[in-house]
Amino acid sequence: MTTGIQQDDDLGGVVVATALPYRPEATAPAGLAIDYDAYAEHCRWLVDSGCVGVGPNGSLGEYSSLTDEERRAVARTAIEAVAGHGKVIVGVHGAGSHQAAYWAELAAEDGANGVLCLPPTMYRANHGEIIRHYEAVAAVGLPVMAYNNPVDTKVDLTPDLLAEIAQIDNIVAVKEFSGDVRRVLEIREKAPDLQVISGADDVVLESLLMGATGWFAGFPNVFPAESVRLFELALAGKLAEARALYEPLVAAFRWDSRTEFVQAIKLGMEKVGRVGGPCRPPRGPLPPHYREQIEADMARAVASLQEEGGQ
Repeated sequence: MTTGIQQDDDLGGVVVATALPYRPEATAPAGLAIDYDAYAEHCRWLVDSGCVGVGPNGSLGEYSSLTDEERRAVARTAIEAVAGHGKVIVGVHGAGSHQAAYWAELAAEDGANGVLCLPPTMYRANHGEIIRHYEAVAAVGLPVMAYNNPVDTKVDLTPDLLAEIAQIDNIVAVKEFSGDVRRVLEIREKAPDLQVISGADDVVLESLLMGATGWFAGFPNVFPAESVRLFELALAGKLAEARALYEPLVAAFRWDSRTEFVQAIKLGMEKVGRVGGPCRPPRGPLPPHYREQIEADMARAVASLQEEGGQ
């Protein structure tokens, strides 16, 4: 299938993996219904704050806890909310290639600019299965950002494997979440046409300095304008200014790479006056000692930004 839509293959810049707000509703799954109005407002706020786009239905968006109907409605809400103002890169993760390709087809029908795709989930796929998975998703016709998250998927898209994946038509980028910044240069060497997108917030500056051209981000749900400024300083090579902005934020950013990242980012959103709220199972409330640490890390980040803004 092809979309028939003119697509921009540039999936770089600061794209926010959007958190999803809920409201209590007894008949909804786990008693929590998606607040689509609040979600649309959040997507618009992120783009109005300078982010180039949003990424619905990622892990941060709790895609695996949604019904099929909800999952498509979330993508459509994001697409409609930022239409003409920002790009939308929809998560199409699935256990099998037929499932991932199905979500990519719906994303194409609904007007997405691209898709983000993990290797097969819930199964440690081998080399050939990974290649076929990405071939099926890429055949839909949208630009595809592969997603390397070996901690969660147990599948590592190594630079050598990415060099092969990059030969597939419509594979244009990789969200690199291994945490190993040495890979940025190695990917660029072995797959020079593949856009390398930083996926882990707590190594974003290091990744950008090594040549990443995008940030598919979590904590910019909390600090979008400041995150865009960090991104721009890094690309401009203004290292001293970038470090001064980045270092007080890193303690908070580290939660993006921890098991409780969704709850942590939602708590961070609440601390700056945004809608955060609960998560659906399997994610539960934060243990008190985690909540205290996140609040302390957020307090340091907010204080540093307020101090900078007052200078």
